[in-house]
Amino acid sequence: MSSNNIDLSDGAPVHSAIPLPSAHATTGANATLTLGDWMDNLPVGSLHRFVAGVIGIGLFFDMYEIFLVSSIGAALQGEYGIDKHSIGFKLLLASAFIGMFLGSLCLGTMADRIGRRKTFLFNLIWYSAFSLIGAFSVNAGMLVICRVLTGIGVGAIYPVADSFLSEILPKERRGRLAAWAYTTSYVAVPLVGFLAVWLNPLHIGVVAGWRVILVIGSLGAVLVLLVQHKLPESPRWLLSQGRVQEAHAMLRRFAESAGVTISSISPETTTNRKPMTLRERMALLCCPPYNKRYVMLTIFHLLQGFGYYGFGTLASTVVKSRGYDVTDGTLFMAISFLGYPFGSLLSIPLLNWIERRTLVITAILTIAVFGLGFAYSRNSALIVFFGFLTTCASNVFSNAYHVYQSEIFPASVRSTAIGSTYSLSRIVSGVLPFILLPVLNQQGAGAMFGIIATALFIVAVTVRALGPLTTRRSQDDINPV
Repeated sequence: MSSNNIDLSDGAPVHSAIPLPSAHATTGANATLTLGDWMDNLPVGSLHRFVAGVIGIGLFFDMYEIFLVSSIGAALQGEYGIDKHSIGFKLLLASAFIGMFLGSLCLGTMADRIGRRKTFLFNLIWYSAFSLIGAFSVNAGMLVICRVLTGIGVGAIYPVADSFLSEILPKERRGRLAAWAYTTSYVAVPLVGFLAVWLNPLHIGVVAGWRVILVIGSLGAVLVLLVQHKLPESPRWLLSQGRVQEAHAMLRRFAESAGVTISSISPETTTNRKPMTLRERMALLCCPPYNKRYVMLTIFHLLQGFGYYGFGTLASTVVKSRGYDVTDGTLFMAISFLGYPFGSLLSIPLLNWIERRTLVITAILTIAVFGLGFAYSRNSALIVFFGFLTTCASNVFSNAYHVYQSEIFPASVRSTAIGSTYSLSRIVSGVLPFILLPVLNQQGAGAMFGIIATALFIVAVTVRALGPLTTRRSQDDINPV
């Protein structure tokens, strides 16, 4: 055997051999790898794919819930007699984002305390339950409260999912498999749109069609019942809590599913760790190199919503204000929604080919360029063309940054860092219409998209200045102890 490989089975044949990282390169049967090395270098096995699939389905219901109210808004106006210009209707649209802010800020950090698996399953049950209760709302006030509570569960899902995927996927396939999970989620966007077109006008007996759409959104709880016993915990998180034996046992589950036998695991410098308090986690985020990364992610999430949610929320309003023949809202929404899964699929090879930081910067600048092209287009074909391109670029950007932000913090504080900063994007997204609509009405689309482009340019500069390189690097190299 070459000096860059290790005999994993003490002479027994195995499915594959793992290349040793240079930091641990030794020769002979005594060479061993740490848990982090094993997780970074394992081949992809059935358990890796299972976790990615489960998370993808969980995120599917997350995206379903995010786009639900905007899709059934017309039906709700008729059901409860809400005027579309009223504060009540705006509050209904913003209610889920308010809940997402609270959920991402509070429940997102919970994953660093009780684990990725438990938090992921808890959040699925939480938002499924309140989505189901919301289907039986007797008035608009009850529905608003249910949407806030549903949003709390939804808001925590992405930070937990990002952390979970980053910690269990091998470094060579981390971006690609995570992008497949995110792509699964975006199938929900056109689905909820078409369900709304079909069910909004219907009454099934005495039950309004929009209530059925809410019930469908509650089916995420069924996923919990099916996978709760098989879904593993993150070995990296277990190790960060000082639960060494459990971490090694979980590592062996992943290795066995990949056809690899682990003979020995090198002792870790982290074996004496104990669970960190929230104060200790925040103190670590204030220390180099994580302080710069945390500042970067804070600025990032304060401004990235201008491009991702700003365009999605206000594009159809811009088109309608111009009186073009493409101004039918349903048609424009359908064309735009097709860009969500398409852009997400496009990100899969790009995440494998291009350095993650570079892809995030390129994608966000592309959104700015295409958004300005959309703003200054003077015919229907160009409006549709630039609208579709902007949506595609948005999802390349979204997948890239979700993978990237999960790679730049250690397991002990990863979910805290992501959840506390990601919450900012949720609350900013909820108030964007109040910021950008007055500019659109008074100064026009060019000025509005100029503000969006400026915000995105600041994000790109911040990521370039403060963000580390991560592609195909081990978690231990990216996040030194």
